[in-house]
Amino acid sequence: MPRVFLARACRALAIPLAVLFAVPGPAAAQDAPQRSLGMVTVGGGQPTSLPTEVPATMEGVTREQIERSINATDASDALRYLPSLLVRKRYAGDFNHAILSSRASGTGNSARSLVYADGILLSNLLGNGVGGLSFPPRWGLVSPAEIERVDVLYGPYSAAYPGNSLGAVVDYTTRMPTRLEGHVQVGTWVQPFTDGGTDATYRSWQASTALGSRAGDWSWRLDLNRLDSEGQPLTFATRTVAAGTAVGAGVPVTGAVRGTNAAGQPWWTLGTGTQYATRQDQLKARLAYDFSPTLRAAYTLGWWDNTAASRPASWLRDAAGVPVAAGPVRIDGLAYAPLTGADFPLADERQTHVMHGVHLRRRTQGAFDWSLSASVYDYARDQRRQNGAAATLPGALDGGPGTLADGGGTGWNALSARGTWRPGGDWAAHVVDAGVQQDRFVLSFRTSALADWRSGAAGALASEVGGRTQLRSLWAQDAWRFAPGWKSVAGLRAEHWTAQDGRTRIPGATPAVDAAWAGRSETAWSPKLALSWQARPDLAVKAAAGRAVRFPTVAELYGATSTVNAQFVNDPLLRPERAWSGELSLQQDLGSGLVRLTWFAEDTRDAIYNQTVFDAAANRNVSRVQNVGRVATQGLELAWQAVDLLRRGLDLSGSLTWADSVIRENAGFVSVPGDTLGKRQPNVARLRASLLADWRIDERWSASAGARYSGRQFRTLDNSDTNGSTYMGVSPFLIVDLRARLRIDRRWSVAAGIDNAGNRTSWNFHPYPQRTYFAELRADL
Repeated sequence: MPRVFLARACRALAIPLAVLFAVPGPAAAQDAPQRSLGMVTVGGGQPTSLPTEVPATMEGVTREQIERSINATDASDALRYLPSLLVRKRYAGDFNHAILSSRASGTGNSARSLVYADGILLSNLLGNGVGGLSFPPRWGLVSPAEIERVDVLYGPYSAAYPGNSLGAVVDYTTRMPTRLEGHVQVGTWVQPFTDGGTDATYRSWQASTALGSRAGDWSWRLDLNRLDSEGQPLTFATRTVAAGTAVGAGVPVTGAVRGTNAAGQPWWTLGTGTQYATRQDQLKARLAYDFSPTLRAAYTLGWWDNTAASRPASWLRDAAGVPVAAGPVRIDGLAYAPLTGADFPLADERQTHVMHGVHLRRRTQGAFDWSLSASVYDYARDQRRQNGAAATLPGALDGGPGTLADGGGTGWNALSARGTWRPGGDWAAHVVDAGVQQDRFVLSFRTSALADWRSGAAGALASEVGGRTQLRSLWAQDAWRFAPGWKSVAGLRAEHWTAQDGRTRIPGATPAVDAAWAGRSETAWSPKLALSWQARPDLAVKAAAGRAVRFPTVAELYGATSTVNAQFVNDPLLRPERAWSGELSLQQDLGSGLVRLTWFAEDTRDAIYNQTVFDAAANRNVSRVQNVGRVATQGLELAWQAVDLLRRGLDLSGSLTWADSVIRENAGFVSVPGDTLGKRQPNVARLRASLLADWRIDERWSASAGARYSGRQFRTLDNSDTNGSTYMGVSPFLIVDLRARLRIDRRWSVAAGIDNAGNRTSWNFHPYPQRTYFAELRADL
């Protein structure tokens, strides 16, 4: 398989090779992590998930760059302009849908990427994507103010990571003080939003403070952050025009907006469904002790508390101008099915999540270094109250029947031990990394009936799902400088996966479901190989290939859910997805910048997908998890950066990614057998691009302008959603962001910005934010 990748790469890069070899330029020094021979060597004393030698393509962004160029409200914003990355963030504080996508993985595949902060796993690998329950990374555990730098590894080429690294590995390093320091920052933003019958302005604010110091062998830092965010409407009540009948009772109404749904069918939009107002508090405490200059212990406590309310609004009005949100209605002379609580759902959510992490690291840069780490992430409280179909507006605002979904006790823990050996002597050209890991995930969600959805006690069981998965891994990789200008990294990862204690109970289903699923186990071996060549002092060439196995998550296996407006169908027999990935990169030093061209490919068997369709008869979204036989992807990624371009202080960076991702084999289908074959992989655009101009005008002023582009995508496996510019569709977008910052003096700074300055309306099932204005004030001790 690696030989196939290499052959394709040579054909794909024949012309770019000739161009790049013709471009001269002196070598440039690189910031840490250090890059040499096209690969990255990781140093530093901070806890990290990164191995010593990183064979994959790697990009990064620093705290200073974030402060100058990004209107950041959470940790995911730091990734905004990195090549091929997109976070499906719908509003500031999006806690249940902000999923990371990468080269060959879309915004429905959260389990195909890994996110760490100071070596602690933030990716929620309890499930994949959204559908019933939601599993984005826990971005809320890292505030923008505490980020020191972010590094991103592309592809599964390091043996140090499980198969979830297929897309990308994101590693946040947060700031630890070397002296007494303190920071206070407040920000506010305003979004005027217009769509259909909604014309409103949504206001949000954020405040954070940090204090830390170092005294002798001790160092510590305390961060507090509050986010109070009001987002735009995200879902909408609809009826297809064809569903109307000439006969039938109903209240004649106005206010419905006619349009076209994602499948190209005429429909009416009747009002808004989900629209969140969320208040999130975050506390982060970090403590480190240096036993010696080469041995450090660190402890991290993270606490995140969220109170969120979702409230709908009907656009319909009767002859007297009174809002109509219940019962049968007549629109444009036709009668339509009665409006229920499923059309206008209300929800109150309360989550308290707690994270602990400990890390012990010996770093001498001598013959042998090692590290030990352990972390726990606990859903101490996770409750969602929602009205039932019979609880309709306006009465549902005060109560009525509904459900309570309780995920308390869900969570995960991780253990890791790793070592680095630099043998010296005849083996001095080698650096060997090796480690053992164990990751455990526990899912426990119980949904109960409520007589009063606002405050009632849990009643009869509606559903109960749960189970456990565990992954134990042993890995090693050897970085070998086997000749002048040449370096290889060869690795192997062995994994043993188990699933057990699976249960799915839905007493009200027809027929009733009460299943205790048999345990499962599988073993997988994943080889990795990377080779780099310093062709000239200013040109590096690198090739990498690797196998990755992404095992099913506990929610995909057992997590069936059913609410008034959504259903998720699990599959306890899901097969792991198995992929071979490869890339070939050329990196040219231009003296005042760098340019990189990468050909990449991925061939995935039994790809795991959550597919959501709208069931008009049940009036709810139904998501079903399934294996897709084979998905093949190849593409090109061009990334560049220039420093002091044309004038001193003006930096330019950008990227352009083309991807051809197609379903080649699939025994399943959407409507008729074979209707997915030859279709594009959902949520992977053919073309994506970013461009960022960062101008350090003088010591006090800076300004930036950035643009992000994503081409046409499909959301469905059969690509039947031909209209992307609507609710439930996925549209192209071109978004321009602006930011300016003034450092008033050593302590005070102010910033202002605009996201989506062109006020483009774009969709990824839900609408993205429209034009948003930012203002920020910061004080440093």
